[in-house]
Amino acid sequence: MKINLVKIILSIIIFSGFSVAQSNGFGLGIIVGQPTGISAKYWTTSSTAFDFGLGYSLEKHGRMHLHADYLFHSKNIFNSAENISLYYGPGARLKSVENANARLGIRFDVGIVWIPRNAPVDVFVEIAPSLDVIPETFFFVNGGVGVRYFFN
Repeated sequence: MKINLVKIILSIIIFSGFSVAQSNGFGLGIIVGQPTGISAKYWTTSSTAFDFGLGYSLEKHGRMHLHADYLFHSKNIFNSAENISLYYGPGARLKSVENANARLGIRFDVGIVWIPRNAPVDVFVEIAPSLDVIPETFFFVNGGVGVRYFFN
């Protein structure tokens, strides 16, 4: 199933015709890691965006994982000809757990995104230190690698 989703997204990217690099609009793709599933991003300005994730949690007894973050992008940190940005921002997470209460927590997402020129995609790697606050406190770190296609 995961491999088929990757093939579908890559096919969309290859056959869509390349347009401009994306730092605006809405993007949808995949993230592999903790969680593994669907990733979405909606740019609110050229340097801020909402980031969403829905996937399967690989933690012991984990099931569905849902998160939402508000991200700030620092575009001039890396001395590169490529469009690479550092991003960071606060967010929230909801996770269902097998045979237990769901967990609600806060997180702080930090990552690097590469936005290729003349392509409607972005590629990212991120980590997100998180703290569950309901039903009890528990600290952990999530992370993943992903790609998103931006629709015009």
